Amino acid sequence: MTRRFIAALMRHETNTFSPVPTPLRDFGRIGPTDGPARGAEALRVYRGTNNPVAAYIDLAAAEGAELVFPIAANAHPSAPAPGEIVALCADAICAAVAKGCDALFLDLHGAMVTQEHDDGEGELLRRIRAVAPDLPIAVALDFHTNLSAAMVDNATVIAGYRTYPHIDMYETGERAGRTLIRALNCEVDPVMVWHSLPVLTHMNRHAPSMQPMRDMYARAIAAESSGAVLNASVFGCFPLADIPHVGLSAIVVADGSRDAGERLLYDILREGWDRRDEFVFAVEPVADSIAAAKAFDDGPVLLIDHGDNTGSGGNQDVMAVLAEVMRQGLEDVCAGPFCDPQSVAQMIAAGVGATVTIQLGGKVDMPAMGLRGEPLEVSGIVRRITDGQFTVTGPMFTGVALNIGRCAVLDTGSVEILVSEGRYEPFDTGAFTHAGIDPARKKYVLLKSRQHFRAGFEPLAKHIVMVSGPGACTSDYSLFPWKNLRRPIYPLDPETESNLPTQS
Repeated sequence: MTRRFIAALMRHETNTFSPVPTPLRDFGRIGPTDGPARGAEALRVYRGTNNPVAAYIDLAAAEGAELVFPIAANAHPSAPAPGEIVALCADAICAAVAKGCDALFLDLHGAMVTQEHDDGEGELLRRIRAVAPDLPIAVALDFHTNLSAAMVDNATVIAGYRTYPHIDMYETGERAGRTLIRALNCEVDPVMVWHSLPVLTHMNRHAPSMQPMRDMYARAIAAESSGAVLNASVFGCFPLADIPHVGLSAIVVADGSRDAGERLLYDILREGWDRRDEFVFAVEPVADSIAAAKAFDDGPVLLIDHGDNTGSGGNQDVMAVLAEVMRQGLEDVCAGPFCDPQSVAQMIAAGVGATVTIQLGGKVDMPAMGLRGEPLEVSGIVRRITDGQFTVTGPMFTGVALNIGRCAVLDTGSVEILVSEGRYEPFDTGAFTHAGIDPARKKYVLLKSRQHFRAGFEPLAKHIVMVSGPGACTSDYSLFPWKNLRRPIYPLDPETESNLPTQS
């Protein structure tokens, strides 16, 4: 008898300090949308892309299984989501399950907070499990998951991304999906063990290709590759969420017995705890960072403004770093994209070739951070106007068609500024090249990003300067008004004691 598989997607990385709202209509494919995709449309959008759900689609075909794709809900990082998104996804999935289902394959983020729940994924899984207590469920999670008991208790298999920037999303879906299929075939018996440490890690210290995360992930990858365990994943956490279950965590899927999983889990987290001070990122004044960049003779020099990173919930219109670049007189710069629909409209109205003066950015206040928006007055020539649509060719979200809203390029003489209607963390050079700007030919490239820029831009760079600009994604964690974060937690509480897992 042909098996019936269900695949679904619900993703949102929630910055509880973000001033950017998250309406239901934003939960579509990347870019301006009209809400979640369903059925054939969801399949069309995600098939053949670098996403976990694309791997689920291919695995179902390889198994000769019928695949049902009831819903795909994906929103850009921002403020807490409406509670109805979880109900919407749960209802769609449960309705599909009720028609008959051999296995469920979920593509989730792991750091969703809604206006009703501090653990969106845990609530989704709880609702599904309530109507299907014995259903085999595989879950692929983002590297920045805030792992919770509700997620683990209501899943069969969990696997997480191993890269940051995330270029192994399809592979993660394969890892989770294959383990579940092996369980369906009675080849393995998945048993999960997990733990979360009271460590508020910094995202600039997360990349598994670098220390201190590299050695932790080396242990996990070696164990999974050798077959000692079925799956092993480390989660750096998403630290910009004021919720109780934030922390550096890991999960191991063992075969039949907890023993091997517990030993590996302890070794991984012991490494993380012993090196906890290496997860702290030192903040430098913006003026000092720009001065250091100005001293380089060759380029491109990437200037990474990570305090207003829309990929972590920033509004993408804080102008402090661009203002400092212009104050210090850097030349041959491209910068952006900056999210400012009003300025885009003004430049479109003026037309290509027109000389305009705009009040760029600074349209959004950040009350949680005690910051007000401050526009930057800039003058220049409108060089180009685009529809903001391009297809990703780089290694992150490969093949996905993006729409960042209408765009306009303002040339000040020293800086070409890309302004967009929508928010977008520049992980692919297409954001610039579609607008006639070649970042590889610039001396300086100013990007609002944290790590994802490395996917498309790092290969171009001669130098990278991390710039700690202000915003809702500030790198100074002491500035956040924490209320619900578990305490004590390192490094906010330097005397925090280890809660390392026990071994049987």
